[in-house]
Formats: sequence, C-alpha cells, structure tokens
Amino acid sequence: YNQFMKPTYEKDEDERVSSSATPGAVRAPQSAKFSTIVLFGGAFFVSVVGLGLLLGHDFSHLVAQRFGRLLFHDEGETIKDTDYEKAEEIWANGNHLEAIQLMRDYLQKNPKEQHVALRIAEIYEKDLGNFLAAALEYEELLKQKLQSEQWGWAAIHLCNLYTKLGKTDKTVALLKRVVEEYGETSAAEKARKRLEMHEEVEEIPEETPETTSQAAKPSPLRVVRMPAAQPLNADLQKHFEKFHKTKPSENRSEES
Repeated sequence: YNQFMKPTYEKDEDERVSSSATPGAVRAPQSAKFSTIVLFGGAFFVSVVGLGLLLGHDFSHLVAQRFGRLLFHDEGETIKDTDYEKAEEIWANGNHLEAIQLMRDYLQKNPKEQHVALRIAEIYEKDLGNFLAAALEYEELLKQKLQSEQWGWAAIHLCNLYTKLGKTDKTVALLKRVVEEYGETSAAEKARKRLEMHEEVEEIPEETPETTSQAAKPSPLRVVRMPAAQPLNADLQKHFEKFHKTKPSENRSEES
C-alpha cells in the first residue's frame, strides 16, 4: 500500500544517483496504482468472506447438534427439570407442605428463578389458607432484584394480603412506595386507585360514644288524647238494655 501510494513527484534516490537510469523511463500514472489497490483489496475481501461463510456453517452445525443433545434424549423426549416437576407432582397429589419444601430446595440451587417463590406464596394462600405465611414469602420476594412491572404487581398482591390480615398501615405505606418508586408501571395506576379508596374511607366520620349514646336514648313518649265518647242514641240504649235484661223466673229455673 505504501509503495503504491507514494506521490508521483517523489523520485527514488537511486534514480537521482544512478547513471544507468534511462531518460525515457515513465512512471505509472496514479489511476493505475489505485486500480491495482482495488483489485488486490477486492480479492482479499472475497477470500475473507468465503472463509467466514465456511467456518460459520460448520460452527452453526456443531452448535445445533450439541443443543439438540442437551434438550432431547435419544428417543426425542424433552429433558425436564426433575426437581421442580417432582414438586409439582407432589402438590397435585395433595402433599402441599412437602411440595413447598422441595420448591425451597430448588430455589436455593437456582436463586434467579423467582417464579418458584411466587408459586410457594400461592400455595400458602390458596391451598393452605395461611395468609401470614404467604405475606412473608412476598416480603422476601420483594427484596430480590425484579423487573419494575413484576415488583409492582407483587407489591399489589402483598397489599391484598395485608388487607386480609387487617394491617392497614402497611397496606397504605406499600401502596405509596409503589407510586413513588415505580410510578411508570401499570401496577402504580392500580396503587393510586387503591389509595383514593383509602382516603375516601378515612373521610367518613367515625361514630363516637356520644353519638351512639344519643342514638341509643329512647325518644320521649307523646301523649295522644283520644276524643271523648259521644253518648249513644236514647232509643238504641233502651233497646240494648231491654235485650240484655234477664227475667227473675228464668234465673230461678237456672239455679234450680
């Protein structure tokens, strides 16, 4: 490259000193030098690209074979994670505590697979009905490095458990944290709505002992005066007395 790209006005020292140089010798023009460089450069580029294609084909074929051996047995059945699948089978049989223990062992070996921790919390909540244990699992999960969306929804679920446990202060504090630290997520939108609901509940005045005592007091009785009875018709009164008057002979016969 240096030889071809020498300026035309520079002459070789040998040409200056040598007396054998023919006066009629003419140097090659600049365009001829450039075409020679393009020719050799193109040949080099084509050779490198061809060699790269050959090596890439062989390398991809080798990687495909090894990956296939890793995923499949000789009979073509996929290799499953025996530890986690065994835990799921035990859970399906109704042995929830044993399945949780196997999942814990698996999580210790594979700490990056935090979906197993979610599964443990789900078993505690739905299958065993232990909200406190499920809340503790979610608290440990939130200490891990999760994506913003995953962390936010895990926090929302933990707030639901806090509500079931009657821990309103923790619920409000965690909702505020979701809004402040993960405000761009959809979980933060859910947290804002929950906070508005809590604020509306707090605005409702609570019943004090004074108000309850006043409500418990009976209202004073009102004296209602009935109108005076009007006298009956004189003829009707006589007829009534005559009808109910008994004769002395009839009374005597009844006594005998």
